[in-house]
Amino acid sequence: MEGKEEDVKLGANKFNERQPIGTSAQNDKDYKEPPPAPFFEPGELKSWSFYRAGIAEFIATFLFLYITILTVMGVSQSKNKCASVGIQGIAWSFGGMIFALVYCTAGISGGHINPAVTFGLFLARKLSLTRAVFYIIMQCLGAICGAGVVKGFQPKPYERLGGGANVVAHGYTKGSGLGAEIIGTFVLVYTVFSATDAKRNARDSHVPILAPLPIGFAVFLVHLATIPITGTGINPARSLGAAIIYNKDHAWDDHWVFWVGPFIGAALAAVYHTVVIRAIPFKARS
Repeated sequence: MEGKEEDVKLGANKFNERQPIGTSAQNDKDYKEPPPAPFFEPGELKSWSFYRAGIAEFIATFLFLYITILTVMGVSQSKNKCASVGIQGIAWSFGGMIFALVYCTAGISGGHINPAVTFGLFLARKLSLTRAVFYIIMQCLGAICGAGVVKGFQPKPYERLGGGANVVAHGYTKGSGLGAEIIGTFVLVYTVFSATDAKRNARDSHVPILAPLPIGFAVFLVHLATIPITGTGINPARSLGAAIIYNKDHAWDDHWVFWVGPFIGAALAAVYHTVVIRAIPFKARS
């Protein structure tokens, strides 16, 4: 009996040695860091998949602006906020659309739908400058078209209700608005990095399937917090599309906030994830 017990213990010890769990499972034997994307990749310009990805970004941003601006207008024209979906409904509209659109386009373009996300991933060397610039152009064009279709359907309500344009609310300074955009975009882009981390994907097969959920939920939560301050930008294409179609002076007065803030927030998230969380520069030296 004693011999059998020793054999069982020995077998269990060998199994534990072969099957590390938790953080001990994350070692260089089962995962290799993917090489950084080239800074400039002219060969992409000859690939249909490159243009297909850009079209996917255009359509996704178009749909995003169309649905969300209509939701904002519906809440704005309601005399009784309790009779409409309210701020919570606006937040769900933005978060839900991001969840759905990221799920639909992740396998084609990565599902950025936001120049700030594209910028953050570019800084982390997840895509080339060629692709990043193309994505941002297509995202902005899609946003302009989405807002334009809303105005085409409802021109008078669109003008009267503000067209979903982002402005810093009365009672808040531009510095407060800038800070809200920086932190809000940091939350979003940090979530994108964590949800799409290649190391987590290699370890847990369910991560790629669930990735759109935390990203959409992050957008929802940020909107709950910052709608009263800036109407929540955290997406320069969304802010640009609404501002161009609405085209009123007060929509342009604070417009820089909705580019500078998200780009700073995205850059901070990229640095935090790459340098602190993943420590990639330090791994390269070792």
